[in-house]
Amino acid sequence: MKYAATHIENLQKKKGLLHCDNSLIECMLEAACYQMPYSLIRLFATILVYCSPDNPGELREQFEDSMSEDFKILANITAKDIHLAVLNHINDILHSMGRDINEFNLVSENITSSKMANEAKEAYFERNIIVGNEDLLLHRKLNIEQKIAYDIILQRVFVNESGAFFIDGPGGSGKTFLYCALLATVRSKGFVALATTTSGVAASILPGGRTVHSRFKFPINIDEKFSCNIRKKSSLASLIHDAKLIVWDEVSMAKKNMIEALDSLLKDIMNTNVLFSGKVVVFGGDFRQTLPVVRSGKKEDFIRESILNFEIWNKLEKLQLSENMRTKIDPSFCEYLMRIGNGKEKTNMDNKIEIPKSFIVPYITEKESLDLLFNIIYPNLHMSLHNSSFLTSRVILITKNDFVDEINDRLIAQFPKEAKTFIAIDETVEPNDQSQFEGFLHSLNPAGLPPYKLILKENCPVMLLRNLNPCEGLCNGTRLICCDFKSRVISAKILSGDFKDTHVFIPRISLLSSDDEKLPIPFKRTQFPVRLCFAMTINKAQGQTLNYVGIYLREPVFSHGQLYVALSRAKSSSCIKILIRPPTVDNDDDHSTYNIVYDEIIQKALL
Repeated sequence: MKYAATHIENLQKKKGLLHCDNSLIECMLEAACYQMPYSLIRLFATILVYCSPDNPGELREQFEDSMSEDFKILANITAKDIHLAVLNHINDILHSMGRDINEFNLVSENITSSKMANEAKEAYFERNIIVGNEDLLLHRKLNIEQKIAYDIILQRVFVNESGAFFIDGPGGSGKTFLYCALLATVRSKGFVALATTTSGVAASILPGGRTVHSRFKFPINIDEKFSCNIRKKSSLASLIHDAKLIVWDEVSMAKKNMIEALDSLLKDIMNTNVLFSGKVVVFGGDFRQTLPVVRSGKKEDFIRESILNFEIWNKLEKLQLSENMRTKIDPSFCEYLMRIGNGKEKTNMDNKIEIPKSFIVPYITEKESLDLLFNIIYPNLHMSLHNSSFLTSRVILITKNDFVDEINDRLIAQFPKEAKTFIAIDETVEPNDQSQFEGFLHSLNPAGLPPYKLILKENCPVMLLRNLNPCEGLCNGTRLICCDFKSRVISAKILSGDFKDTHVFIPRISLLSSDDEKLPIPFKRTQFPVRLCFAMTINKAQGQTLNYVGIYLREPVFSHGQLYVALSRAKSSSCIKILIRPPTVDNDDDHSTYNIVYDEIIQKALL
């Protein structure tokens, strides 16, 4: 690190920054230490978009030398060429984030976009997804039901007929496998196929996957006043216009106004009133799983917000996958899951279901029982420091966000290496409220914001909480390994998906609390946009299949489908352990729990 220290000192002396406390300059200085020019350019673009520097031109000048290291080694390249190459590279990344370099006044003259930037990197990426030989052969491995759906959908695609489908299938029925086969076939013919999901975690599983919010530029909270903000002449509009196939997985988690927004967007871009503009759109999901999030909602609110209560539902062609891939190895577990999902598992006198003894971690005391659960799901954690596949193949699932943080704090304490705590800055939206509410804001822990106190250790797993740059794998729900960190920047690697092992820098950014949270006072939190992810909420895990799943029911599930989602994340019954905290001191019931299923949803979803 001798080079790093010298490099920082030279930069500081050169620019007169020795005593400067500008956090963005410090962030870039710290990142420059790692000598990763491309990652540094990505970080700079992220800072432009999310951190609003006061003088972006000066910031670029200070770090252009560090950002240009990769270009300096090229033969016969002039200083002017290097300067333009850095600017074009910044512009490429900004275009992938829906912005343009000329918005930020980095230089006095306008920058003429490179060919890739003209098309916009996100559109370029979609049009140039490489389909591997293995993906091209997926269709040969489809079972009978999958093949029927595959043939019906592709027939519409290749004869340019409209088609709006819903693929219904429980966890393990091969929905994702079918999507991948469809996407590979369409893309191999040179056509555009867009892969989207409701959740970021599920998006990371599909080739070229993006959340619908990211792909179609939907706001986090869509209301009846929403209107499309994609310009018709933009590269993104052109990409959507050219799409032969749109896949949207986990639609059972989406509010019906999101589906309506897609319908309106496609009609606007294609200038038609036909349903979904006549495109082939494939929705998929499992209504046994969790429903759209409605803060403080009642049963009626969840049901009302579902696509099942939208007129479009009756216009979708339903295709069913019922053959479960797990059946051959664990048929009794599959049957058990279906009874849980359909609300048919037998209940006792307390209206609870009995959990199989083989799943249960006995409740002794909370600490002793949690230690047992930890040792089963994360055995020899101290020896798994450099084994990223170990960390990504297992998780502990919990009902509520507050409990998740407690478990993550316990597990990070067991993780080797020295810990560092990062304290956020909380600010009220109304400046006059700051002195009165600042202490109160520190105690708030909204699901969409990072914690006020973030504890990290080298090589610990974290989850991204915002769509920083989905084109490069940084979307809400992306899991990363925290390779290193400094005061103002995290050095990390993406753990899965198309961008697995890609190095990224993550700065602190300012995030506003959501209106959907119904907090007593709106505020802004400046922090690294990540959370630890040894444990996560059940809802966040939807769409994943894992080798080992621990479930900690400190409190029973509280919404439709949560228990089914938690249990169905595992590949087999031997991969699950459940710890249930008894409801009272006098009640030692640690082997039964509530299973919430809305019969109205299950009945409406029946094909």
